[in-house]
Amino acid sequence: MESLNELAKILSEINDPSELEKLLTDILTPKERSDVVLRWQLMKELYAGETQRRIASRHNISLCKITRGSKILKKKGSASLKILSQLYPDKQI
Repeated sequence: MESLNELAKILSEINDPSELEKLLTDILTPKERSDVVLRWQLMKELYAGETQRRIASRHNISLCKITRGSKILKKKGSASLKILSQLYPDKQI
């Protein structure tokens, strides 16, 4: 996964959100971008305390997609949880 490490370093060095968005548009298909955006939205809603069933109903998706995000947030040392807690310390999303 050397390439993943390289990509992580590149992404971490981009300070301009519009440049980062352009890069993501260049390297990801519209479907991949949509999937990533949806996964992030699901994790934000889980972090805010929404139930999995309510999220599934709102987005018209299966519970399986939401369960993955839930497991990520419960994992010890989760980077996603760390970022969410920094962005939304009061869980108001």
